[in-house]
Amino acid sequence: MHAKTDSEVTSLAPSSPTRSPRRQVYYVQSPSRDSHDGEKTTTSFHSTPVLSPVGSPPHSNSSVGRHSRESSTSRFSGSLKPGSRKISPNDGSRGGGQRKGQKPWKDQCDVIEEEGLLEDEERVKGLPRRCYVLAFVLGFFVLFTIFSLILLGASKPMKPEITIKSITFEQFKIQAGSDSSGVATDMISVNSTVKFTYRNTGTFFGVHVTSTPLDLLYSQLTIASGTMKEFYQSRKSQRLVGVTVMSDQIPMYGSGAGMSTSATGTSTLPVPLSLSFEVRSKANVLGKLVQPKFYKRIDCSVTYDPKKLNVAMSLIKNNCTYN
Repeated sequence: MHAKTDSEVTSLAPSSPTRSPRRQVYYVQSPSRDSHDGEKTTTSFHSTPVLSPVGSPPHSNSSVGRHSRESSTSRFSGSLKPGSRKISPNDGSRGGGQRKGQKPWKDQCDVIEEEGLLEDEERVKGLPRRCYVLAFVLGFFVLFTIFSLILLGASKPMKPEITIKSITFEQFKIQAGSDSSGVATDMISVNSTVKFTYRNTGTFFGVHVTSTPLDLLYSQLTIASGTMKEFYQSRKSQRLVGVTVMSDQIPMYGSGAGMSTSATGTSTLPVPLSLSFEVRSKANVLGKLVQPKFYKRIDCSVTYDPKKLNVAMSLIKNNCTYN
């Protein structure tokens, strides 16, 4: 063994990376034989520096830099996301040659593996994109259905209010006659006007209002009828509705025998009658998609008084039932 020379010390100094701290250097003595003219000379020992396990092998500055870059690239290549491959400037050979120690089949396998990862990622990402439209449409319909049900539930308690105000008889005449087949019987003619108020209690919707014919009955026999015109009532508003209920020459078929009539054909005694009809309301809450409907059956007991001809008789107090 011999002491280290200045050249060996200077050659070892740049071999260690500048970024890492100073590492300890170990030396292994290896025998070497120098043969001159076939003669066996004395064995001389050359000290070969060996780095510690955490050190790097002694190479030139260029080889050490390339090795460190290759090792860092190999360490971080596994953590890169598919499709974001970082290519080292030293990849490939310079001047068309193959880099020392690089295996071409390994590079091809790496390329194939990265392409497979890209395809897998595109397939994984492509599935949700195709489902975006379906998910959006399904979510929209679910939200719209919930919203419609909320509107429907909120509109149901807002039922319209109907109040029968009065009925006025302009004519109430009974006279002898015959029906279309020639059978002799009493014939009745009635002309009257029914008035009622309609109030829409809805705070955010209007209603279309229709009704069944207003029938005026005597002992279950319809002696007069009238039709209300359809109308639209805006939100939180009301109106007074007048309907003409009339008839002309309706055969009584013996039902009018209990009516006392004068020479002019008018009844001299009060005649108990009943008024019956149904009001139908259709609300426009959300166009034609949400249209709650309200039905109200009205039955009123009416008494014709010959002394109150052409006088409005009130039906507000205990005369009508609303179902």
